[in-house]
Formats: sequence, C-alpha cells, structure tokens
Amino acid sequence: MAATPSKPAAATPRRKAGRHRGEGQWAMGHFTPLNANEQTKKDDDGLNVRTRIETIYAKGGFDSIDPADLRGRFRWWGLYTQRRPGIDGGRTGVLEPEELDDRYFMLRIRINGGRLTTEQLRVIGEVSETYARGTADITDRQNIQLHWVRVEDVPAIWQKLEAVGLSTTEACGDTPRGMLGSPVAGVAEDEIIDGGPALAEIARRYLGDPAFSNLPRKFKTAVSGSPQLDVAHEINDVSFVGVVHPEHGPGFDLWVGGGLSTNPRFGVRLGAWVPEDEVPDVWAGVISIFRDYGYRRLRNRARLKFLVADWGPEKFRQVLQDEYLGRELTDGPAPEAPTRPWRDHIGVHRQKDGRYYVGFAPRVGRMDGSLLTKVAELATEHGSGRLSTTVEQKLIVLDVPEDRVDSLVDRLEALDLRVTPSTFRRGTMACTGIEFCKLAIVETKERGSDLIDELERRLPEFGEPLTININGCPNACARIQTADIGLKGQLVTDANGNQVSGYQVHLGGALGLEPSFGRKVRGLKVTSAELPDYIERVLRRFLAQRTEGERFAVWAARADEQDLS
Repeated sequence: MAATPSKPAAATPRRKAGRHRGEGQWAMGHFTPLNANEQTKKDDDGLNVRTRIETIYAKGGFDSIDPADLRGRFRWWGLYTQRRPGIDGGRTGVLEPEELDDRYFMLRIRINGGRLTTEQLRVIGEVSETYARGTADITDRQNIQLHWVRVEDVPAIWQKLEAVGLSTTEACGDTPRGMLGSPVAGVAEDEIIDGGPALAEIARRYLGDPAFSNLPRKFKTAVSGSPQLDVAHEINDVSFVGVVHPEHGPGFDLWVGGGLSTNPRFGVRLGAWVPEDEVPDVWAGVISIFRDYGYRRLRNRARLKFLVADWGPEKFRQVLQDEYLGRELTDGPAPEAPTRPWRDHIGVHRQKDGRYYVGFAPRVGRMDGSLLTKVAELATEHGSGRLSTTVEQKLIVLDVPEDRVDSLVDRLEALDLRVTPSTFRRGTMACTGIEFCKLAIVETKERGSDLIDELERRLPEFGEPLTININGCPNACARIQTADIGLKGQLVTDANGNQVSGYQVHLGGALGLEPSFGRKVRGLKVTSAELPDYIERVLRRFLAQRTEGERFAVWAARADEQDLS
C-alpha cells in the first residue's frame, strides 16, 4: 500500500500524460487544484470540520456556518442541507445552491454491511423521534437517513449514536463511503465464504484515515460471499465476490470500476482471487490507485470507472500489483450466476445453525422512528438481537428460533411490514426525491407507495419477479438503469401542453443473472398521472407475449417498441 502522503502522492511523479496532462492526477505530479471542490479539500481536510460543528456551529446555529463547510466538508460527516420546501422541480437546475438550501439537514447513518443490533436500531429510532421529526429512510446502500436535523442538535446525535457503536464518519463526501455487505453474512446456508470479517477489518483500519479522506470523488465498496450476488457488486468502485478457487478454496473475485449516474458502467473483473486475510490490503491498493491516478479536473469524470475504462483491467491489475501491493495476485475463477430470481432475502429462510432469518419489505424503504423502535423490540423478543438492512431498502431479523417464526411474521405483517409481499411491494425502490433532495425534479417516495397500491389492485395475480426503481433526477441513486422498469424523473409535456412531473422510462435492466442496462424507447416519457396505466399496459403485454420461463428483462430486450409504449 502506498504511504500516507503529507504532500498527497504515493507513486513517483512521471512524464506528463498526453491528453491527461490536465486531469489533475497526483501520481503524474499534478497537485494544483483545478476546480473549486479540489481547492476546498486542499484548504482543509473534510474530517476536520467536526471540531467546528461541535465548538462553533452547534452553538452559533445555521447562520454561523462557513459556506465552504456547509456545502462541502459537512458531507464528510454525513450531513447535507435538505431542499427548502416549496421549490418546484422546474427550478432545481436554475437556482443557486443557497436558494435551494433549507436550514435543516439530512443526516446519513453509516451501517457497514447493513449489520445492526437491536440496541442500535432502538437508538436510531429514538434519535429520529427526538431530533428528526420521526423521519427514517432505509437506503439502497444499507444506510439509514434522517431529515429535519438542526446543526444545534448534531453533537448530541453523535454522542447517542457513537455510544452504541454507530457513526456518520465519511458517510458522504469524496471518501470511502458506506460499505455494502451480504445482509446474511455468516448465517446463510448457501454461503461460499463469510465476508463480514474482511469488511469489518477494512472499516477498522481505514475509516476516518486521512490517507483516504481526499479522493477525486466518492468511492463505493461491496464485499459478499453469497452465491446470490446480493450486494450489486457490478456497480461498485471495488467489489469482492465470493468464489471457490479450484486449488486454494473459498475466497473473493476482485472487481473494479462500476458505477451508474449519467454515464453508467459495469465493473470489470481483474481475474484475481483474493483470500480473506488479504482483502483489506488489496482494498487499500485499489483505493490508493483511485486517490493517486483518479481524474480530479472535472467532477463528472472523477469516478474510478473512467480511469478503469481508459486503462483496461490488465493495466489496472498490473499497476495494483507493481506499485501498491509489491506482489502478484493469484488468478482465479469468475462467480457463478445466482440460482434465485430474487436476491433480496425477503421471506423466511433457514440459517446454517438451524435457526431462521426473516426478511420483510417496508414501502420503498420509508420507515419512521416509532416503527424502527417497534422492529427493534420484535427482534429482541424473537431473535438474538441482530438485524440487517439490505441493498433493496429492506430489513432482516436474524437468528429466529423455529418456534418463534410464525409469531414474528404475524407481528411484522400487523405493522404493514410484509414478509410475503406482492411483487410490487417487494420490487419497488425509490430515492429521496423532491421532498428533501436538492437535485431532484420530481416526487418519488409517495409516488412509489401509491404505485404499489395501484398495481396490487389492478394486477393482483401478477407473481413474476420484477423491479421498479424510481429516481427523482438523472443521478441514479435508485439504480434506474439496472431495473426491469427504471423511471428517471424529469418534467414532461402532458396532453394539454403543460409541463408536469413525469419520467423517462428504462426497460429491461438487470443485475445478477444477466447484467444489462435498460433500453430507452425513443421519445418514451410518461407523466406521473399516467404511470399506473403505462406499467399495467406493458406488464399485460409481457404476460401475453413471453415465452415459458422468460424474464421481463429478456422480453423487454426483444419486444417491439410499440409494445413497450
């Protein structure tokens, strides 16, 4: 691993790199900040803002916050200003940041690997009720987000969270953000290898380390030993995927360079098998390459996926081995395709120890503080005190004895937390949307919840696996390009010529079985009001035209455009 830089570089500066001369790559000797974000990070490490929050801003209130901290460094501690109420989506792209800012914050609680104790969940519920107007959303990166947080209350919130082992450190910002892990690591009967210890060791060694607190952009990690490929490894910056080497046994296949947003790319395999005890070192090598060689000039080209696309997997692996690890990696096999159409762990499943885990579906990840507290109580009463969040905005109670399963299922269902959900409850995700997000153009959470109810009413017998992902803007936080039906929020023109909230439609995206990005039908945009009619129409055509066993994504890829309109 490269040494922690005082002047941030780990590789020897070399000749100017042709067309990349102005890309701001530290390893090429280009240390001068090329944009305002890079200048802000050079001026002061984002981790340092915590002291100012505790000693100045929490006492002086919102108006005392330095703008460079407010719209930059606060993110290093999981804080974003939320959207000021009353601003319609048509003004999102034209207003200045200070015009969009509310005086309240979203606070992201980091939950590495999704693993929680009932005490931790209870404390999150209490913090939500006391400081966040009862808000709580489970994200598709296994975190929990609160809203309506005042800067005056942040130190007290940190104190309560950290007392039970939770953190908001580097939950946002140009940092190694929350790390995904199999929500059933260590308990699933079909597990290849338990990725939990490796993930925990990465966090222990490197979370909050100044060596990695100034990256070109965000850096997303996934580690899972599940054969169901349950962490969306294809779209993370670095992923370790459980495989069995024919000579060395269980370990991890190394992937790099995945990501969505407006330029989606699937990660690529480096063809390397990594044993469990080497995962943290290899992770540090990959993130160090990103830090040193990543493109810092333009924010929209600063993700690792662009470097990987330019270099290719062979060069990336060679640089990793030669400059950061100092040794060769072992060649290894690719992961096998998952055996289940769903990889969300919803329902009742037997664990390797004979107990059970019970996965359940809230509505598009939306909970509230009181509900979190009730779930914590149920998990304490029926399990061992352990739960998990999933990458589909769901929750799992672990370690439930067989004779307590039915009671837990009944109690969860009574709270409208579905253990046996409809396809539409199970498969619909939504990002934060215009309610709180300053980038959003349309509403998402309420739209998704209403859509579930409407589709359950119209298509009560529909039982095929299907994902519907709703995003409020083009940035793909809800993974629209990899959903069966992906909905990208934008303003559209209705039949009367009015600009209204609506969606561009992506069809046939997938992860796992046959990864693909959804196709866009030329000119296909749907208003929010028309959405239930449109989805019902397309799903009925799918049912009428599909071949035996054909998945929606496969049908959508071959269907005529008129059948997708």
